[in-house]
Amino acid sequence: QVQLVESGGGLVQAGGSLRLSCAASGRTFSSYVMGWFRQGPGSEREFVAAIRKSGSSTYGADSVKGRFTISRDNAKNTVYLQMNSLKPEDTAVYYCAVRPGSIVGVVPKQYDYWGQGTQVTVSS
Repeated sequence: QVQLVESGGGLVQAGGSLRLSCAASGRTFSSYVMGWFRQGPGSEREFVAAIRKSGSSTYGADSVKGRFTISRDNAKNTVYLQMNSLKPEDTAVYYCAVRPGSIVGVVPKQYDYWGQGTQVTVSS
């Protein structure tokens, strides 16, 4: 199996920044997509961004485009999410996920492996 461990969450004031990390271990694939989802209390899990092994990326809501940047280090089996200009509406648990192959999925059921999540709280 694949194990995913997120880190880097915390409390930050509006306008601040955080960098989330997700390290993968265990089973590996020749090609895989690594992505980020987020979920606030009482809300559906929402697609944030994903990146292919090649480095091409896809972003979800318009609200995160231009503020968040996804990247990956294939040698370290790690994906990052740089979050700038944070807003209170970004407050959520952020989850890392992996999908074998090279096709980006935008709904949770398209991903096979998940981390336990890391809390991001943005104060106003």
